[in-house]
Amino acid sequence: MTRRSEQLSDALHDYLVAHSTPPDEVLADLAAETLSRFGAAAGMQIGPEQGTFMTLLAKLIGARNAVEVGTFTGYSAICVARGLAGGGRLLCCDVSEEWTSVAREYWKRAGVADKIELRLGPAARTLRALPAGTTFDYAFIDADKTGYVEYWDLIVPMIRPGGLILADNTLAHGLVIDPDEQADYVQGIRQFNAHALADDRVDLVLLPIGDGVTMARKH
Repeated sequence: MTRRSEQLSDALHDYLVAHSTPPDEVLADLAAETLSRFGAAAGMQIGPEQGTFMTLLAKLIGARNAVEVGTFTGYSAICVARGLAGGGRLLCCDVSEEWTSVAREYWKRAGVADKIELRLGPAARTLRALPAGTTFDYAFIDADKTGYVEYWDLIVPMIRPGGLILADNTLAHGLVIDPDEQADYVQGIRQFNAHALADDRVDLVLLPIGDGVTMARKH
């Protein structure tokens, strides 16, 4: 696993992971295969502590219906699906057949394939095409950073009161506070952070887990 919380030393991160419920063999194998097959792109995968945190949150709120924007090789989807209540369903949105073909295999190994529906194509289009009245208890946004504001605006109305929205990479490797950094993805995260904070439909906190996770609860 290459991903770690940006604010921690390697040693302290190792201690944190060692004192949290560890990933099982399926997740460990998925992380290893993702690194082997996709190299530097494996950094898009969430870390083990974040996966455990996401599973616990889903269980704590009794989530039954969830949506994920940005699936990659499926690690986060396994974590969310495992936290869903009986009969729960997770809708995954991604654009890559290559990445999600790995995800499909590991969803089968994890025993959660029957809980997950994968839709390939632009996530905004997928979300707009959902039937009127669609509701979710739980959402995870982890895709193109310049699209976060649009995904947020589409998802928040579909979250039930008391439901949660998580958005990943909201510290942008610490670059959000560097005034000289003007990369598109960093500016996208800055815009999203300001946009979400100003949304009076939610309460939120930006947590220093992984590369920053914003957790919002809808009123």
